[in-house]
Amino acid sequence: MRHGETMWTNQKVLVTGGSSFIGSSLVDQLVARGAKVRVVDDLTSGRLENIRRHLSNGHLEFLQADLREPGVSRAAMEGVHTVFHLAADHGGRGYVDLHQAGPASNFFLDGMVFAEALRARVKKVVFASSGCVYPNFLQSDLSKEIYLTEDLTKGPNDADNMYGWAKLMGEFTLKAYAREHGLKAASCRYFTVYGPRGVENHAVIAMIARAFIRQDPFEVWGDGTQIRNWTYIDDIVSGTILAAEKIDDGTAVNLGTMERVRVIDAVKMVCEMTGHKPQIEFRPDMPTGPLNRVADNSLAKKLLGWEPKVTLREGLRLTIDWYFKTKEREQVKAILNRMLTER
Repeated sequence: MRHGETMWTNQKVLVTGGSSFIGSSLVDQLVARGAKVRVVDDLTSGRLENIRRHLSNGHLEFLQADLREPGVSRAAMEGVHTVFHLAADHGGRGYVDLHQAGPASNFFLDGMVFAEALRARVKKVVFASSGCVYPNFLQSDLSKEIYLTEDLTKGPNDADNMYGWAKLMGEFTLKAYAREHGLKAASCRYFTVYGPRGVENHAVIAMIARAFIRQDPFEVWGDGTQIRNWTYIDDIVSGTILAAEKIDDGTAVNLGTMERVRVIDAVKMVCEMTGHKPQIEFRPDMPTGPLNRVADNSLAKKLLGWEPKVTLREGLRLTIDWYFKTKEREQVKAILNRMLTER
């Protein structure tokens, strides 16, 4: 391999949902590594501006289409070596808790994509899964220092809403395809991803948006004691590419930091960094999700040599800078309430 080349050079890669927040960030890195990238996205939550520079310089093939429509998944797989499957009906906590029918379509979507990948003899499928696959009953005690390990999905299962069940079934499907058909595959369980291009239906961007519009009182869903491990987008993307390079047997790995951060402490960090000093209004009547969700990332370290490089404080600084430079206050005010529960 000549200097500067990688295993991705001239490799034909499909990224489903590739104009979304995470998808477009992954596309950036694949293009930088020399891959020939095709993106399929119906633009229900993705944005063309996220990939426009690749479109304009000819580094990207884009198809606006719904992978659930007849023939779309089959056409998308043509000539493809590796599939990164990120397309999904998804949203933040408000969406996942309040909408079940939308995420239920992911059972069909994932099954279609995987079956067509197998039919097209794609060499590798990498599935964007989620921390939502883990049993809710293990995440309800705030007094325990819990780190979720990958083997906890061996059962009994109690996934997080229809969205979590679909992700879990997607993982199980890929594992079966790997075992029975030899399809090389990997699943990446993303934990609360944030960063530039993120949208307001996810907690960190919602916090930043509230500070940006100077919301006072500042709303915090739940009582603020919920524990999370927010993971910066660049770390998620690097882990996803490493999974494509190093896992073949359908194994699922957690991609998340092991920083245990209470929601109220993240809010305080955002307010401190933005110079906002509001009253805090807790909203226990709003969706809050599990009380205690943090990844154990030791398997990713072992299998991929991966560990997150960006602390929450550093990632917040980068994300706040991006948000404040790119957003208009009146526009954010107009969309924020709807975005908190929609996609």
